[in-house]
Amino acid sequence: MAGASIEKLRAKAAKVRLLVLDVDGVLTDGRIIMDHEGREIKAFDVRDGHGIKLLRQAGIEVAMLTGRNSPVVQKRADDLGVLWVRQGVYDKVAAYEEIACSAGIKDEEACFVGDDLVDITLLKRVGVPIVVADGAPEAKQWALYVTQCPGGRGAVREVCDLLLQAQGKWDEILRRYG
Repeated sequence: MAGASIEKLRAKAAKVRLLVLDVDGVLTDGRIIMDHEGREIKAFDVRDGHGIKLLRQAGIEVAMLTGRNSPVVQKRADDLGVLWVRQGVYDKVAAYEEIACSAGIKDEEACFVGDDLVDITLLKRVGVPIVVADGAPEAKQWALYVTQCPGGRGAVREVCDLLLQAQGKWDEILRRYG
């Protein structure tokens, strides 16, 4: 699936009503940093967060799925107004199905951004499968689009901008910033 034409990508992205994000390796650079007491510390890109806020303002829902459990992930989601957060998830398709059903989203209206082997089943399911630049080659094979930016370093913002542009909402956003 990798290497779709830009026209095909934009046509599919224009239908997206839900952006589903893996956390480690997508919203972060994949490193897990722990302090001397074993508390987990994660670094999030501020531009990724702004992109998520722009999407939500444009009426596109956002969800976060992760196999790990971390209070910092919930804190980041709360800061961004992301309502759909599933942690400790080993079956990402089942978690996605529950969210999509609750939100009334069809597969072709969903975009998923992943980075590794565990993401392949969900990449194969959604209408707009995306893998970050530094993702696993095996995952990239199932991507409609591979970001230019690596995970945790602007990849999510790149996807948010792509969705907003495909849906004709980008110029309105730019006007807000003068």
